[in-house]
Amino acid sequence: METSSSNIPIRYLAEDEKPREKLMLYGPRFLSNAELLAILINSGNKNASALALARQTLGSAQNELKNIQKMSWKELSKVKGIGAAKAITLTAAFELGKRQREEEAKKIIRIRSSNEAFLQFEHLLEDNDHEEFWLLLLNRGNGIIAKRKISEGGIAGTVVDPKIIFSIALSELASGIILCHNHPSGNLTPSQQDIEITRKLKDGGKLLDILVQDHIIIGNKSYFSFADDGLM
Repeated sequence: METSSSNIPIRYLAEDEKPREKLMLYGPRFLSNAELLAILINSGNKNASALALARQTLGSAQNELKNIQKMSWKELSKVKGIGAAKAITLTAAFELGKRQREEEAKKIIRIRSSNEAFLQFEHLLEDNDHEEFWLLLLNRGNGIIAKRKISEGGIAGTVVDPKIIFSIALSELASGIILCHNHPSGNLTPSQQDIEITRKLKDGGKLLDILVQDHIIIGNKSYFSFADDGLM
């Protein structure tokens, strides 16, 4: 359990309350976000402990890690008490996590579920503050041919042209496609426009013998699948 006084130097905390010692005793999953950040921040200053700086950093990001991850090291360095060195360490840690997810996506060569489709795009779209529309191209065995970005727009949406989508699918000799875009708001509920473009592309795919298998909406580190929800 964390101390109620955030300015108490960590060295004065009980052994099982110090972030590093707590991690060694119980493992990283038993630490709060603030405690994990405190380990990365490493040291405090005369006014605040590393734990206090971690809480302050979280507070500047509405207590959501995804918002910290979106911040550049220069933005992080402006948080009181963080500075350039600590900001660079935090940025590097978040980038390593992102690259690990990218590596996992590369291991998937055949799509067998909506979750595997989600993993192909999570690392590409999770930090975006604007919408992007992507296409996953598949062969007859559901093997991955390629990923292509179709369009990008603002916070509220992006324009999707079916002619461009099917032109790409035909040029890559794709037998199936999976659509994907993000909702920067984190709200995974499909809009009426999302539903209409999915229906239009599904109908167009039938004429070209290209199966539109799913439409994935990504937001807040989760996703919505049209196929899983019976909307395909």
